[in-house]
Amino acid sequence: MKLAIPPVPRGRRRVEPGVVATALVVLALDQITKYWISSTLGQNDPIHSVEIVGNWIRFSYTTNSGAAFGMFPAATLVFTVIAIVAVPILLLARAYVADRAWWITVVFGMLVGGTLGNLVDRLRMGHVVDFIDVGVGTVRWPSFNIADSSFVVGIILLAIYLSFAGEKSEKLQDDQHPDQPYAV
Repeated sequence: MKLAIPPVPRGRRRVEPGVVATALVVLALDQITKYWISSTLGQNDPIHSVEIVGNWIRFSYTTNSGAAFGMFPAATLVFTVIAIVAVPILLLARAYVADRAWWITVVFGMLVGGTLGNLVDRLRMGHVVDFIDVGVGTVRWPSFNIADSSFVVGIILLAIYLSFAGEKSEKLQDDQHPDQPYAV
């Protein structure tokens, strides 16, 4: 079975500079915060944490060899390969979204930056550094980092956009006359 990938529409760049710029900002913030947490709280004292907002939000050094929020532990190699494949796909995917809104570019940059942030950790250390700990008392959400947050927020925004873009496309198709081809 052959997968048909349509050519990039004319007049569009293959890789948007805004996607790259946003990805680099996310990557830098992620790596700087991970470095700060690693050097401040240290790898030798994993129990030590700093409370930010009472007991609700705190920073504590943890490592994760799985996916975001500690899912699928000990799968570093699998997620490394997925990230290496995903980054170029995400960089090029922006060209296939017809909407030229700036926030769509930022969303793709968040996805690329989040993917790269954790990929750098996996390649450098064999695991990802997580440090944001949210919850109340002993009821805690799994620790996460800037890269995880960026990727998850990017996916949510992209899903919202795609759900409304489908409705917009259907409306355009309904408004066209029968003798005109459908809008894509």
